[in-house]
Amino acid sequence: MLGPVILAASRSDRMRRLISAAPVTKQVVDRFIPGETVDDIVPIVEELTAKGLELTMDVVGEDITTPEQASAARDAYLELIERIAPLGLGDKVEMSVKLSMFGQALEGGHDLALANVRPVVEAAAAIGTTVTLDAEDHTTLDSMFAIHEELRKDFPQTGCVIQAYLFRTEADARRLADAGSRVRLVKGAYKEPAEVAYQQKHEIDKAYVRVLRILMEGEGYPMIGSHDPRLISIAQELARRAGRKLDEYEFQMLYGIRGEEHLRLAAEGHRMRVYTAYGTDWYGYFMRRLAEKPANLRFFARSMVSKG
Repeated sequence: MLGPVILAASRSDRMRRLISAAPVTKQVVDRFIPGETVDDIVPIVEELTAKGLELTMDVVGEDITTPEQASAARDAYLELIERIAPLGLGDKVEMSVKLSMFGQALEGGHDLALANVRPVVEAAAAIGTTVTLDAEDHTTLDSMFAIHEELRKDFPQTGCVIQAYLFRTEADARRLADAGSRVRLVKGAYKEPAEVAYQQKHEIDKAYVRVLRILMEGEGYPMIGSHDPRLISIAQELARRAGRKLDEYEFQMLYGIRGEEHLRLAAEGHRMRVYTAYGTDWYGYFMRRLAEKPANLRFFARSMVSKG
């Protein structure tokens, strides 16, 4: 399996330098990350929402080593919210944040991350939208869930992400599937040990369906994070069995992957939200996109050979 190898490379400074220096890399990265600045991304927001799509915005960057960098990450989100506020799009454009960007791994990181993310959640609420806390590797999840619970006291619409490949996730889903909750279910994109996570694709797919059923039968708002046509069909059937209307759940897919499917689902009346990342520190995000799906890796490899 190439996925674990690619995920290991995502942590390698040597591979970062090699891939970043390749002339073709920027052309390929642009498929997944449509800009580096707020000025780049605002027109993308306008273009996609005009097509009937919704967005969740991610300012990429995870290698935070100082409190000052964590504050800068917070400020980048605040700038984004300030810039999209005049568009009047409300919850059609929400934010996705990784708490590692806000200092979670630093000394006193739990409290620091909470202090940094709260102003972002407050600013999002002020323009009629919300924030979803992305899941990272399993060692960070207890802190993430605790911060999520704290934020929901004042901002109950704050969402979080759960990962189907972790053994703990079914229990997390049952706990989270309450009225007013917003939960995004993904397969998982970090290299996790066999002690805590399923390793085989068929096991992960079966776990995804089990967890999705819990969310659909619960009282919260499921967000289906998948590009897999089979899982999308299963999600539609589970929603039908649970008696959910089209506005009582949503699909989420990454910018640059299956764009025609985004438009098809939106045209059928589904809420279809595009996970749209931007920024200069793109390497870790990009490598996980390659690891998630062999087709992404083949696309990159062909580009390296034909244009490098």
